[in-house]
Amino acid sequence: MKELFAMILCLSLILTAVGCAGKPATMENAGGDAGEEKPVVSGEGEVKTGLSVTASLSSSKSASAEEEGVIQTDVTLVAVTVNEEGVITACAIDSVQAKMPVDAAGQLTGDMSAPILSKNELGTDYGMGKYSPIGKEWNEQAAALADYAVGKTAEEIQGIAVNEETRPTDADLASSVTIAIGGLIPAIVDAVENAEYLGAQNGDELKIVTTGSFSAPDLAEGEAAAVQADVNIAAATMNGDTITSCILDGVQAKGAVDAAGQLLTDVTAPVLSKDQKGADYGMGKISSIGKEWNEQAAAFASYVTGKTVEEIQGIAVNEETRPADADLAASVTIAVGGFQALLGKLG
Repeated sequence: MKELFAMILCLSLILTAVGCAGKPATMENAGGDAGEEKPVVSGEGEVKTGLSVTASLSSSKSASAEEEGVIQTDVTLVAVTVNEEGVITACAIDSVQAKMPVDAAGQLTGDMSAPILSKNELGTDYGMGKYSPIGKEWNEQAAALADYAVGKTAEEIQGIAVNEETRPTDADLASSVTIAIGGLIPAIVDAVENAEYLGAQNGDELKIVTTGSFSAPDLAEGEAAAVQADVNIAAATMNGDTITSCILDGVQAKGAVDAAGQLLTDVTAPVLSKDQKGADYGMGKISSIGKEWNEQAAAFASYVTGKTVEEIQGIAVNEETRPADADLAASVTIAVGGFQALLGKLG
């Protein structure tokens, strides 16, 4: 009888783990095989929430007679919660790769209306699994690395051993992660260093969600075509359906080409997020309340903390999706419809 009970319990655990598979960038499916126990940092109390956003156009290339070029925006995202000892209690990792092909006549050949999905959202459609030596897709490997980071400090993360290609050399980690992690290690450290007390408690579920789209910016002199990748980002902790902490950010990355499909944008220049730009984003000087974008985004993030996803969707807005509630409008005058759609993905 005891053996039968043990078998039933084991099967139940396996089915539970399988049922959680496929959810992007959460601790619920943070890597490992079905039925494997997830890492937990014991203890109670408030923890800090941190987000790291790293964006680049460096993978873009000019078109030639033989091959199309591409304007490519890469955004690496890491969210963490950290306790007072500096130990990571939860970690979520995601990435966005926004590609717009361009031909040798300086014409954009991609679908401008297509949504930009993150690698976690793409899942098996990203296509790494069939080439991986361990048969794991990118989102599975990113979740495994997030799993590995739990229980470690920033200093310990910096000490992760990698080879010349920045792939893990530790046997335990390499069994579930073979992707290059040279960009992910500093992103995890950055998220820890950025972390603040925003209301999260140890044990809350941590998520990253994104929305993305292409837009057509105004052309400058000499530009035959240009495209802007707009990526909205939220890192949030949740207790059930209620948000316990929230960080909002966004990336706007523009690339342009001439009439021969040659890049005119300096793709080696850093691409800063809206939060990273701060006052340099330039909204404060034209805002009716004198507040910069990052200040208004932080105010909205604070406003939604303590609310459910459903309650956030019910926030009153005008035709331009700007807040209609007087208290909220005192600190947020930007359109928040995009934030509502973004946070709706937490549900």
